[in-house]
Amino acid sequence: MSYNTILIKNALILSPNTNFEDKQSILIKDNLITEISPEIDESNVDKIIDATGKILLPGLINTHTHLSMTLFRGLADDLSLDSWLNDHIWPMEANLNGDYCYIGALLGAIELIKSGTTTFSDMYFYMEDVARAVDIAGIRAILSYGMIDFGDEEKRKNEINENLALFNACDGMSNGRIKVFLGPHSPYTASEELLIQVRELANKYNMGIHIHVSETQKEIEDVSAQKGLRPFEYLDKIGFLGPDVVAAHSVWLSDNEIEIIKKNNVKISHNPCSNMKLASGIAPVSKLIENDICVSIGTDGASSNNNLDLIEELKTTSLLQKVSTLDPKVLTSDEALAMGTIKGAETLGLESEIGSIEVGKKADIILIDTNSANMVPDSSSLSSNIIYSANGSNVDTTICDGKILMENKKLTVLDENEIYQKARQAIKELKEAI
Repeated sequence: MSYNTILIKNALILSPNTNFEDKQSILIKDNLITEISPEIDESNVDKIIDATGKILLPGLINTHTHLSMTLFRGLADDLSLDSWLNDHIWPMEANLNGDYCYIGALLGAIELIKSGTTTFSDMYFYMEDVARAVDIAGIRAILSYGMIDFGDEEKRKNEINENLALFNACDGMSNGRIKVFLGPHSPYTASEELLIQVRELANKYNMGIHIHVSETQKEIEDVSAQKGLRPFEYLDKIGFLGPDVVAAHSVWLSDNEIEIIKKNNVKISHNPCSNMKLASGIAPVSKLIENDICVSIGTDGASSNNNLDLIEELKTTSLLQKVSTLDPKVLTSDEALAMGTIKGAETLGLESEIGSIEVGKKADIILIDTNSANMVPDSSSLSSNIIYSANGSNVDTTICDGKILMENKKLTVLDENEIYQKARQAIKELKEAI
């Protein structure tokens, strides 16, 4: 719902790198935060939200997902990545079309909004249809077309053209809420020629790059057998890496590769639940953070997670690092919060616009209701209360770009029941087509 001015009052603010004393009020004008103060004049304000009993945070940022794959939720469980992809997901994807991806993206958008995610980075197919869904839903997105050529020159040209067509059609649309990255799928599905061309195009058009790297041991073995180098070593050798690269997963890393990531200021998107479900392994997140490498959080697709709840993902991240290092002090709730907010913004090159509660930043804001059983009594710190106690169902209000997308847990933009019905019909048709 659109208002020119929104006043959120009596809020406990939790924002990375900033300690707000006592309760504060926030004034939103159009799509920007314009004032933060204990007291703000309520006259001439179009909409007032009383945040008593609520924690106010920056909208959460999911740096790696495949939104339309919500249609495949529960389609293929308890499998290795290789079998999951080859035997189940890719055969189903062969029958996808733009309408299916549009409905899948709307279904995913509902889940994002209801669990407090206002920005997501997506790599998939029929991305102009995903952009249509993003435009209607009111959320913020980085979109890339998943380019796979397997060394086929004609396919490589078509894949590049597809991603550039997406860039020309959608970059900057929806009041700037949509940006377009290049999306080579991975070092084992994208040829060296494609990867080199992607780097050239990224430099030419100032585009980011979104890629899967080092997700499984098999990938390490296959790339090493073919190239004589581990994935990040190979990407470094061909000049692919840089601060504009977002590498999803990055589970199996050597010490040398961590140095390569740091040297090139590559951003990492950690996807713990998907990595756990597919038994891909545990990424060395705490070690990456110790090396001042930017690590953010992603859910991956709902077909390998099976939900898009980023609060749940952040708790999993923290606990998984503690148990893998046998150190309860690693990846604190404050560090986890940063991964889901400002580090996500930095990963996507948006840290000057979103990721924290500051005057002049975009009004991407969520409110968490503390008046529920899992949030009582209050924890010793706000970040502990969010990361260790809360989940997506505790999100009460979601605002993106100054527009209220959900208030009092009710969506204001999307029609849930209609989208659920269409999504069920879509997956029914896709299953029948195999």
